[in-house]
Amino acid sequence: MAGPGPEPGPEPDAVEVRLRIYRPRGVPGPLPAVYGIHGGGFVLGSPDVDHATNLRFCRELPAVVVSVDYRLAPEHPFPAPLLDCYAGLCWLAEHAEELGVLPERIALWGDSAGAGLAAGVALLARDLGGPPIHHQHLHSPALDDRLTTHSARVFTDTPVWNRRNARLSWDAYLGPGVPGGEDVSPYAAPARAAEEGSLAGLPPAFVAVMEFDPLRDEGLAYARALGAAGVPTELRFYPGTFHGSWGIEHAAIAQRIAAEGLAALRTGLSP
Repeated sequence: MAGPGPEPGPEPDAVEVRLRIYRPRGVPGPLPAVYGIHGGGFVLGSPDVDHATNLRFCRELPAVVVSVDYRLAPEHPFPAPLLDCYAGLCWLAEHAEELGVLPERIALWGDSAGAGLAAGVALLARDLGGPPIHHQHLHSPALDDRLTTHSARVFTDTPVWNRRNARLSWDAYLGPGVPGGEDVSPYAAPARAAEEGSLAGLPPAFVAVMEFDPLRDEGLAYARALGAAGVPTELRFYPGTFHGSWGIEHAAIAQRIAAEGLAALRTGLSP
């Protein structure tokens, strides 16, 4: 299938990637799988970031959860993190039988930069004829390197994430001076694929956005573009929240975000 741009680098099977695998005890398989991609602005993090979340998905869905430990920028800029994530997905699909996974029921899950990588992986899998993805779950996704949306321009001092952090993140991922240019790959910044009308054929999506988040408007725009392309899409907007609000476990809104996200994954993984 024609895609939004050229393949971004070497063949995915040329890289080695570490994966952390969770499987629920005492639950007969085969089971659906969640392929998790952690956040961290493309420069921080590991599967440890999402350990509690992965355990919850594993136990409560239930599902096999595979969390990818991709290389980080700036030491490893695009396309290295994306290719690591795609290679891990390919490995999961190829080893589905021995893992007790239903290969036709694999969901992508990502938060922040991880959600941007998940969106890029969905594009890449479609365009390379890669593993079929049953569902993509994009939580506060980082999708647009240009930082020209209203929320990206006005939220300069918001908690956890702000315009300065977003700019540093994209500079690390793409290289200084590259973000906002004409040659940025849609696989790196999927908002560009949306503007090119290249979202048809992607898996059904769930998109969650926070009100006081520089990434808010690019998430809203991407969800609308997915729907316009004929991709079944559920959008959740959480008033009064900021980037990372869902991590404040004692807060009622965080509990709501977590519960609704789990429910959306359960629905997304259903036959």
